[in-house]
Amino acid sequence: MDSQFVNNLFDVKGKVALITGATGAFGRAIAFGYGLAGMKVFITGRSDDKCKALCDELEAKGIDCGYSIGDPAVEKDVVKVVNDAAEKYGEINVLVTAAGYNHAQPIIEQDLAEWKKIMDSDVQGTWLFCKYTGEKMISQGKGGKVIMVSSARSKMGMSGYTGYCTAKAGIDLMAQSLACEWTAKYKINVNTINPTVFRSDLTEWMFDPESAVYQNFLKRLPIGRLGEPEDFVGPCIFLASSASDFMTGANVAVEGGYWAN
Repeated sequence: MDSQFVNNLFDVKGKVALITGATGAFGRAIAFGYGLAGMKVFITGRSDDKCKALCDELEAKGIDCGYSIGDPAVEKDVVKVVNDAAEKYGEINVLVTAAGYNHAQPIIEQDLAEWKKIMDSDVQGTWLFCKYTGEKMISQGKGGKVIMVSSARSKMGMSGYTGYCTAKAGIDLMAQSLACEWTAKYKINVNTINPTVFRSDLTEWMFDPESAVYQNFLKRLPIGRLGEPEDFVGPCIFLASSASDFMTGANVAVEGGYWAN
């Protein structure tokens, strides 16, 4: 071991990352984190306006960025996005699947179409991007890193979450299965990151420190606060770097100690 090895452990400069759900709070934070760490960032989402605006913001920070529009649950859209990313940068080294959806409802009130929408957005979209990005990574012959955004809810049930908890548990097992399928053979590491509640447009209402919801969450979080999107940048850089080369099939808890309580 020497200083060069240690100093380069977390170096991700020049790597190409494809980020799904990039206009959401999590994906946006990772896009900026990766870009500011020297990575080339290719973002995707359903809205052209939102993706273009985010790409403009990234480029204003000096980040090399591109984007393509598509629905992560539609196969032809995923094929197009992956091809667009590979065409722009010549390769894809890192995939982050941050696209997802939830609609909390009791099972007897939730219709099948809504449940399928959760499963399609969270599970099918992740599976499709892994399939077609994985195909590119295998053909490149350089290995790669796949980081699936799961949830602390993947291992702990919750009332009204028969769609979301089921979907995220499926993502955890998908990562473990792909680790068995890809890592030894193709040097593609596959892990999940499992966050707890973090600040976004959808969750901002939970962050009122005087609210009963906020106080109840704190009872389950040993870290003493809810999450911020920036809390996940470090773990995602770690999972994209050579520092995590001996990790695969892991469900990485970045949830303020929620699973410990």
